[in-house]
Amino acid sequence: MLTDAAARKLEPGSKPRSDGMVQGLQLIPSKTKGRGKWNLRFVSPVTGKRRDMGLGTYPDIGIAAARRAALEARDLIASGGDPLEAKRAAELERRLETTRPSFEQAGRKVFEEISPGFKNTKHIRQWIGTLETYVFPKIGRLPVNELRASDFADVLRPIWLSKPETASRVRQRCDTVMNWCAAQDYVIASPVQNVDRLLPKQKGKRERVQHHPAVPWRDIPSFTERVLRTGRPTMSKLALEFLILTAARSGEVRHMEQSEIDWEAKIWTVPKERMKAGVIHRVPLSPRAMEILRLRQQEEAFSSFVFPSRNGKPLTDMALTKALRDAKVKSDTPGRIATAHGFRSSFRDWASENGYTRDVAERALAHTIASATEAAYHRTDLLDQRRKMMDNWADHSAI
Repeated sequence: MLTDAAARKLEPGSKPRSDGMVQGLQLIPSKTKGRGKWNLRFVSPVTGKRRDMGLGTYPDIGIAAARRAALEARDLIASGGDPLEAKRAAELERRLETTRPSFEQAGRKVFEEISPGFKNTKHIRQWIGTLETYVFPKIGRLPVNELRASDFADVLRPIWLSKPETASRVRQRCDTVMNWCAAQDYVIASPVQNVDRLLPKQKGKRERVQHHPAVPWRDIPSFTERVLRTGRPTMSKLALEFLILTAARSGEVRHMEQSEIDWEAKIWTVPKERMKAGVIHRVPLSPRAMEILRLRQQEEAFSSFVFPSRNGKPLTDMALTKALRDAKVKSDTPGRIATAHGFRSSFRDWASENGYTRDVAERALAHTIASATEAAYHRTDLLDQRRKMMDNWADHSAI
């Protein structure tokens, strides 16, 4: 059994002295006589490998104190634990206690890191805006390690059934934040994944999809005559008609620039940055679409944007919406005014009922191919076939 008298006689370079009282406890001599390092050698029940655990230096840590620490470690080993792992976990917990963020701090940090990858400013505002509206006021100040599934359920419950789409987005964004926290070791795992078990079942996605109110395709000619060709040709009217003729999205038309037009080939090339699918989209331009572009070209205000507002910036989405509201354009949805996006549905219905294949019609709308295998082999954009179709669509849409 190791005694203080023997320990004080330890010589530098001599062999480690076993304690004799606690299995694996030994005192390893240091470079100074009478001084050494306590070490506990054991086989980890967790890893199955031999490990060494330091317990301090002698004589700062006396023999009795070293034995107590070693016996505590041995008790943990006997119960299936690893004292080194337990020590590391305790140190990590102490460190995290001083650095662990609140949910709002974590949410803003995640937003700062992922927002550069968003395609448009509207998405950026919506992402952080939903958290600021629905989440931060209720649980934003709470440390992330204290949050449970029930906390997130309480946040979502008021909008879970009344605003299912918004609730789903909020839930997804909360989960993104908490998964980031898990990756940072602030929490073990995101509790948001269990929220569904605490809330009533939402309607299926198909049941709650609300289609954009659209002008029935058979009514497009009368709409063109009554609304777009009556009175002076305002910027909103020209942009709306061009939108109809190309079956394009509002943002694609409103941000259209002169440099995107191939006047000779009669093609409008929309850059991938403005496309929902992130892929360049070529649009064949009908004679009427080219006529609108030439009318715009003759204007002094023909800036870099084809359809600018008065301040030279792109028209706002509200400008097109206002034109439809002012004309009280009825849609296929009872009690609702038609929307600019709805004209894509008008075109799609027309294409189906006039014998155009799904592939040609979907490519005109720049929809992605759902099947990865099909997309890998089908690389043509069917421009020539689409040109004939868009010319016929323009003929139908004209007065």
